[in-house]
This record gives sequence, C-alpha cells and structure tokens, in this order.
Amino acid sequence: MLQDPMDFEWSYWIEWGRERILWLLAGHLLVSQVSRLLVEKYKPWCLMVYGMAACWLLLGFKGFAVILLHAAISFAVAQFQLSLLTWLCSLILLSTLHIPAVEEAKRKWYDTENEYYLLLFTVSVRCLFCTSFSLEYCWHGPAQKTSHSFLWMLAYVFYYPMFHNGPLMNFDEFSKQMRRQEAFSLKTNLGILIVGIIRIFFWWCLAELMIHLMYIYALYSSAPPLEAASYWALGGLALAQVLFFYVKYLVLYGVPALLLQMDGLKPPALPCCVSLMHSFTKMWR
Repeated sequence: MLQDPMDFEWSYWIEWGRERILWLLAGHLLVSQVSRLLVEKYKPWCLMVYGMAACWLLLGFKGFAVILLHAAISFAVAQFQLSLLTWLCSLILLSTLHIPAVEEAKRKWYDTENEYYLLLFTVSVRCLFCTSFSLEYCWHGPAQKTSHSFLWMLAYVFYYPMFHNGPLMNFDEFSKQMRRQEAFSLKTNLGILIVGIIRIFFWWCLAELMIHLMYIYALYSSAPPLEAASYWALGGLALAQVLFFYVKYLVLYGVPALLLQMDGLKPPALPCCVSLMHSFTKMWR
C-alpha cells in the first residue's frame, strides 16, 4: 500500500533512522551502559567523545567543524556575561544559514540534498543548546562558573540522543543530572529498555497506519478536495493532522527520551495529546 509522501519530516527522519541514526543511537547506548558500569565518573566525557565521533561520521569533518566553531563563538561571547549579546550572537549564527553564498558552499560538501539538510537541521538545534549554555553562564555568579567550562559545553552540545532533532534540555538540568552518580542496575535498565521499545514500536506502527491510510498531507496539498469538503470534513481533517503531529513526535522524541532514561537522566516530557488541550503553547514548546 502506498503511503502519503507529502509529510517531508516523517519520511526524512525515518529514512535517516533506518540508514544510520538508529545504529549510532545503539552505539551511544552501548557506550553509555559500559561507562556507567565501569567508569561512572568519566561518563560525560565518554559520551562527549562518542557524540563528536558520530557527528564526524554523519556530517563529515567540515560539518563537525561548523558545529564546533559555533560552540566556540557562543562560549567566547558568553564571557561578556550579557544576555542581549548572547541572543544577538545566536541570531547572527542562525542567519548565516540563509546567506546564499554560504548555502552553496555547504551544499558542495555533500553528494545529496538530504545530507545538506541534516547539517542544516543539526546546526539549528545545536544553536538552541549553545544559547541555553551561554544564557545560563551569563545568569550564574562567579562561584558557579567552574561548572560552566568549555569542556562541559562540548559534553552538552555533542550529547548524541538530542543531537539532530532535540528535544531540548537546558544546560543546568543536563549538567546537574549528568554529574549525579546513582546505583547502576543492568537488570532495571534492561526492563526500562524493553518497555520503552514496545511503546515506541506501538506509536511507530500507529503513525505508519495513519500515513498509509489517511493521506492527510496529500489532501492538504490539493485544492479541489478541500474546496468540495464541508466545514465538518475540514474540521475533521484539521484534527487528524494535529493528531498525526502528536503521534509523530511521540516517536521522534520518544527514542531520545528512552536513551536519556538509560543514561540516568530525566527526559523532557513527551507531547501532550492534542485532544486534551485548549492551547497549542505546550505543543510548540
């Protein structure tokens, strides 16, 4: 059965997931569990090195260098301890993604558009993480600056489960939880992993059913069916679209959330069901 090809985001991340990202996430899980078992004290640095290696493998040396350069610039600007300057720096770094000459140069680094888009999405999300670190550096007093070193910034920016598409966890939460050393139980973690995989597989199957049977985005891309539909049908179509959006992000955020749990971190809450909400504010957050 043919699927609805018009939802670029779902098709894009599922394709990348099958090809490479899921394997790299499995590698992260292995490194995380071994480091928790043997060298808990050095877990952040083990995961940082793994994240850098995964970034290099997927985006190449030049893509890795761009993200490292953005982090270095953000850290340097944060030394002035001015929130306004941090925001300006972040906006300027983001704006470089839309300079035609820079876009053309970056496209030439890769063989396909999908690889270029992966760099674009990753750099955009990394900019949010750099902004979080820099703002919290500005807000904290001198006594807390030791926990905001460039090395910790790299551990945060290159943490792989949230690397390409989020979700976002602010730096203070990340560093506090990553420093916390808890009793490690392989049996408990295995139980969390199995239950988490079953839930994500269920959500993924539901999303695939929706995209193969409902053709929500294909209908939205064609004017005649929309013009012929009643207001009730249009309302139902709008509800179906936001419900698919919800299920899609249960998968896209559910995978990194599960890995955060396996790393001993508390993941950001998954999206709320849109049928129970009166405002979309939480959805966008």
